[in-house]
Amino acid sequence: MKVTRPMLAVAGAAAVLTLAGCTSGTEQRATVPVTATGSLEHLAAEVKCTPNIQIDADEIRQAVCKGAEDAEGAKGAKGAQGAKGGAAGKFILATFATDRGQREWINGAKDYGGHYLVGRKWVAVGETGTVTALRRTLGGDIEEGTDHSAHSGH
Repeated sequence: MKVTRPMLAVAGAAAVLTLAGCTSGTEQRATVPVTATGSLEHLAAEVKCTPNIQIDADEIRQAVCKGAEDAEGAKGAKGAQGAKGGAAGKFILATFATDRGQREWINGAKDYGGHYLVGRKWVAVGETGTVTALRRTLGGDIEEGTDHSAHSGH
């Protein structure tokens, strides 16, 4: 399957809107490990999720993941960390063939808001608590998309 830039932009925008909405939040300060590397499956295994692959192309691999608590159907008191150290909540996990492809995807997706955990050739997109919990395992940097709450009356 040949994936074009417009297809990637649409997929990224849909993922961000579906999972992250137009909210903003603050990042919790915590010890951040060395940023993880590896395949989409390896990164998913690190945070104890089974990825549901949505895009499997040369340039990008993208999956929807459910954290350990979602997979078990239970919510913990804090809701940000799974029972076995995995992240709670749904999130998008994407890996990229190139750094440039990753940056172009992020720059396009950030226009739709959301919270992004960014590593070398990978990104995770989800709610603030989920991204913060993922960072405790995967490392990386948190980036925020455009906050649309002032414009929409949320």
